[in-house]
Amino acid sequence: MKTLDVITIGRCSVDLYGRQVGGRLEDMGSFEKYIGGSPTNIACGTSRLGLQTGVITGVGDEHMGRFILEELAREGVDTRGVKVDPERLTALVLLGIRDETQFPLIFYRENCADMGLSEADIDEDFIVGARAVVATGTHLSHPRTEAAVLKALALARKHGARTALDIDYRPNLWGLAGHGAGESRFVASAAVTEKLQAHLPLFDLIVGTEEEFHIAGGTTDTVAALRAVREVSDAVLVCKRGAAGAVAFEGAIPPSLDAGERGPGFPIEVFNVLGAGDGFFSGLLKGWMEDAPWPRALEYANACGAFAVSRHGCTPAYPSAAELEFFLARGVRRPDLRNDPELAQLHWSTTRRGHWPALRVFAFDHRAQFEEMEGASPAKIGAFKALCLKAALEVQEGRPGYGILCDNRLGRRALHAASGSGLWIGRPCEDPGSRPLALEQELGLDCGGLSEWAKENVVKVLCFCHPEDAPELRACQEREVRRLWEAARRNRLEFLLEIIPSKVGPCDETTVATLIGQFYAAGIYPDWWKLEPMTTRVAWENTIAAIEAHDPHTRGIVVLGLDAPEAELGASFSVAAGFPLVKGFAVGRTIFGSVARAWMRGDLDDTLAVAEMAERFRRLCGIWDGARAAAAAQEELA
Repeated sequence: MKTLDVITIGRCSVDLYGRQVGGRLEDMGSFEKYIGGSPTNIACGTSRLGLQTGVITGVGDEHMGRFILEELAREGVDTRGVKVDPERLTALVLLGIRDETQFPLIFYRENCADMGLSEADIDEDFIVGARAVVATGTHLSHPRTEAAVLKALALARKHGARTALDIDYRPNLWGLAGHGAGESRFVASAAVTEKLQAHLPLFDLIVGTEEEFHIAGGTTDTVAALRAVREVSDAVLVCKRGAAGAVAFEGAIPPSLDAGERGPGFPIEVFNVLGAGDGFFSGLLKGWMEDAPWPRALEYANACGAFAVSRHGCTPAYPSAAELEFFLARGVRRPDLRNDPELAQLHWSTTRRGHWPALRVFAFDHRAQFEEMEGASPAKIGAFKALCLKAALEVQEGRPGYGILCDNRLGRRALHAASGSGLWIGRPCEDPGSRPLALEQELGLDCGGLSEWAKENVVKVLCFCHPEDAPELRACQEREVRRLWEAARRNRLEFLLEIIPSKVGPCDETTVATLIGQFYAAGIYPDWWKLEPMTTRVAWENTIAAIEAHDPHTRGIVVLGLDAPEAELGASFSVAAGFPLVKGFAVGRTIFGSVARAWMRGDLDDTLAVAEMAERFRRLCGIWDGARAAAAAQEELA
């Protein structure tokens, strides 16, 4: 049984992408870290488009190798074919954007992990499950990796899979250009042409730029090069022509490229050409594997390429299936796609990291409440929050669906220790109790402090607000929330907005829904909402309708506790759990309140404090899970 649509094989890397645009690589001051390498990019791109995808490559047994494995898993790519090499390091690439045509690039690939692939690393059981195998040209440049690729292709053909080649010609990686010429795309070489032509008959689909077909065909006349390739291969040939789009040839090559089958192009601004070909190939594979007509497949490919050239990075730029569908239906509204707010929101919300269908959060991000306790000091509060984390981990037991809220000012030790634990981690930003909203000083005047946050941290802000706030107050608070939300997006951090109108004024069944609508109208799209308990179904229905009308891809809602007793929380959970958009709860003082006061006074030791908080958190989790199960059972009966 074919369980995978596509397996790609070849290089992977960690791309360190200069954040500054328009300057030399020598002058780059900071870098973003992304997954990279042509077949790895393609695997992620096709997975985002809904194809079941695997990859065969190699990573080192170190931090960067683990980063690639984790990123592939987040993208839904099957990693069974990834070799973890204890002898070699993961490949690195340093690169930048000078302008729309110049992209300084340095490859660090000397005996790197993916070049350690050999025939022994190709598993027939993995290949047999694929409908197609896609190779890229770099791995034909060395006898060891060439043998691995040829074995994978032979197994693919043996088991009835399609085969495709991305020529992906990088002279630097064939030893034809120096280390400083990473951006070079063409150096003539009879040896490379001979090598490629020896293997072109193995493929059903061959894709390349005009320069790449020049090396494959042995001439810089594009039509003549395509004809030379056609002499040795019956594959469909797809030639990428930059701004002129792309053309496909199933049979004989006509005198003019314009006579090939074409798909519509898109008039967009070119911001970054790096990785555009991999995005293009991802879209093309979607059409190819769907057996779509070539004009439709090329439309997918051109659209995915358009997204790639308009954004920073390679894999991060590629669209989701929902984004591609939306773009093809709506069309281009502005040529700089990265600044199109609708596309930016849809891209972010459909390509976020991780999956949280349920969320049970122990919230101990409180600051003022701890500082007011008898016997409290910053050091003691920090030590107690470390105990809170220990209790949360005891309940989590390595399972998904659990989290914490923890601050940095008093809870830094716990906050840092939680990283990598599998917990969802929210981190507050507001000055406690501020109204109008004021942000913590450590964020800086431009919220630049977020650049220091771990990527798994969720930016959380509590805004005390009410629909009947004075217009000046409302505008002031919305500006501050919007400023923080935009900074979170710039730093690729998720955003949680907590609102508690009951602390400001009287509430009815429309209050929270009205507030939510106001924040969306201000251009703020939280990934998460943290809302106070509502006791009626109508209030929840109004609230959820307000969210879904503006953002059908939101992560969801967590219910806060407001120091309520367990029985009261249980009653609110029983109502909230009936709505799938409510993912769980974020409760604090109900769990830690009395324990913290006793511990601060010296009436409770560490072991008993952890045990008591773990028991309370565990009971709340049970109450929530029971409420969710009861709601599901009631839904089935209905």
